[in-house]
Amino acid sequence: MRIKRGWMMIPVAAAAAVAGVSCGDGGTAPTGANVQFVLGDIDLQAVRDTVVQISNTGGSAIGPIQLVPLPVRDSAGGVVSGPSLQVMPSDIATLNAGTSVSAALSVVVPANTPNGDYQVGLEARSQNQLLASALLRFQVTNGPSGPPANFVAITSGPTAFIRGDVVQFTAEVRDSAGTVLPNEPVQWSAGGFGLFDATGRFVSYSTGAIDIIAQSGTGADTLSVIVADRTLSGTFSTLGHGVVDSRTSDLWVHGGVLYSGTWNGGGGTFYAWSLANPDQPVKSDSLTIDASVVNDVKIRSDGTLGVITHEGSSDGLNGVSLLDLTVPEHPTIITRYTSGLEAGVHNAWLEGNILYLVTNGSDPATGGLRILDVSNPAAPTQVAQFYIGANLHDVYLRNGLAFLSYWDQGLVILDVGNGVAAGSPANPVEVSRLRIPGYLVHNAWYWPAAGYVFLGDEINAPGLVLVIDVSDLRNPVEVASFSAAGETPHNFWLDESRGILYAAWYSSGLRALDVSGPLMGEMERQGRQIAQAVYDGGNTFTWAPQLDNGRIYLSDLRSGVWVLQGDF
Repeated sequence: MRIKRGWMMIPVAAAAAVAGVSCGDGGTAPTGANVQFVLGDIDLQAVRDTVVQISNTGGSAIGPIQLVPLPVRDSAGGVVSGPSLQVMPSDIATLNAGTSVSAALSVVVPANTPNGDYQVGLEARSQNQLLASALLRFQVTNGPSGPPANFVAITSGPTAFIRGDVVQFTAEVRDSAGTVLPNEPVQWSAGGFGLFDATGRFVSYSTGAIDIIAQSGTGADTLSVIVADRTLSGTFSTLGHGVVDSRTSDLWVHGGVLYSGTWNGGGGTFYAWSLANPDQPVKSDSLTIDASVVNDVKIRSDGTLGVITHEGSSDGLNGVSLLDLTVPEHPTIITRYTSGLEAGVHNAWLEGNILYLVTNGSDPATGGLRILDVSNPAAPTQVAQFYIGANLHDVYLRNGLAFLSYWDQGLVILDVGNGVAAGSPANPVEVSRLRIPGYLVHNAWYWPAAGYVFLGDEINAPGLVLVIDVSDLRNPVEVASFSAAGETPHNFWLDESRGILYAAWYSSGLRALDVSGPLMGEMERQGRQIAQAVYDGGNTFTWAPQLDNGRIYLSDLRSGVWVLQGDF
């Protein structure tokens, strides 16, 4: 689990030490599990918070694990009342072998705490067995060399709000003479029940009564608030199922027809499905494609032109096929284009007369993004290429911007007609890129009205969706996440009118997430999962969702296409 930056702690000067230990008096760890704390050098005076990694270097999973802070002790070893260690999260459901999770540590020090050296322990326990322990040392220096004695008053902020909503608090700081100190920093905390950023914005992870604390120097103020739970919830119901004997890859719905491809073992078949009854897809036609994988299908917004991708073709040329959809239920091939695409095409996007293709090559001659002019679909021509020296996985187009999912190279944003960097399809210009250590960007969805991009990583578990603030396109910033144990996410579809993100989650089925309003922090702790669908008796391998006329159409790698409805 990733912990967002911006957790605020009461200011202390500190140094930290930590060590993984073998099981002590609390018992022994389960056979094969080896849990350790790993913590780097810390300067809490500057950072004001820290993150500890809990790793399982053994060969078997363990859980649940409780993270238990011990009492704070002074330099003589005596227990001190007042200061405390807050830990988020305090529980880990399962820690798989060879994986690690993160927890945020926050040292809370009341204003009347005497100067001195302190230490506090943190234990990892499972079923009352001690797995590992860590020691955090800190020093309180609020004397003559410390911060000034200030008077703090919380001046604005709601006293009642909803868990997961981002709310703003402000405070005023004065010196002992009553003079306002506008530039004096304020540290915010909520006893570990939520997340603050440096500006006083807060999101709650808990419900009920919470104390909001603002502190500057030795002055502090407290505001009691009431947090209600989110109310949007419900279930999914299954309406219909279109059976495919082979493995189903991507799908696209347009004008009462559903189009779907096939994965390895599918024999290179492309299907058209009539949605005359929108609850029950019925095969209307199929095309045999020279490809072991027809990974992607896209339909132009006017419904007259389509594209399907080729991988693993018997002739080694791969490429793409352009489709005539004059009769939507019975597509025909206009042409197959292969020049420069011999390495295979994994994903595509069709925007007007411009076709964007993600190739599988790992060098400039075969890889990167290819941009074609298909104004004459019988004779496409390449107009541009973009390559950064790494494997590209996916492309998403919106408002003249191309969002490239570049695995470990992160998210790359191109101007292909937006104007922010004077780019065009024939001259794509990089606007910005965001590389996220340890995160492999697989797919992206841009929501212009909210200024967010939602990212998926289909490799690393537990599954993690990231939310990137791109209100400043030149400075993308990670602001929120949604994590779930088990399988990883695959493709998304966003109902922007309701603020609901539908995320395919492989064997965990389909998740509907409430992404309305400003987003911040760990969304799985905010009650933002609305519903989850695990259909077909639990034998799901959900690949891609698409919302159309109130129904969610799904492709499932194991079992064809499904029709679901969200009852919320």
